[in-house]
Amino acid sequence: MEHRSSGLNRLTRELAKFGAVGGAGVLVNLGVFNLVRHVSDLPVVRASIIANIVAIVFNYLGFRYWTYRDRDKGGRTRELMLFLAFSAVGLVIENGVLYLATYGFGWDTPLQSNVFKLVGIGVATLFRFWSYRTWVFRTLPAEGESAVKGSGGPRPDEKQRVR
Repeated sequence: MEHRSSGLNRLTRELAKFGAVGGAGVLVNLGVFNLVRHVSDLPVVRASIIANIVAIVFNYLGFRYWTYRDRDKGGRTRELMLFLAFSAVGLVIENGVLYLATYGFGWDTPLQSNVFKLVGIGVATLFRFWSYRTWVFRTLPAEGESAVKGSGGPRPDEKQRVR
């Protein structure tokens, strides 16, 4: 029973840290989005993509060095490539919602753009949480556990040791 409770506590802490970094990332995303919209004539989705890219960089640094600092640090290039790939999918989800609201329904006032940007961020966040914790920032196996048991299987780029 205690093992289940400690696992739940770890997940709760992880969700809180993910939420803190993600919440700050949302503020960065919305701040850059509104700044770009205010100082330029870029269309709404292009301004959103710029803001998304800035937030992705911010979030990677927060996730790697705070939320998931205890996770496997091997293969940083692989980690970064996966993070960018899954972030790109999240970018498409987020901006797809904004695009549909703006160009599909004509909801393009500043308030409507911010509301649908937030809706898109919310939907994309569910995908990002799952993909980051499953594929990007993988847990290290507990001491004494084999790499196969601790990570759901060997990574494609790892060779198994023969004893």
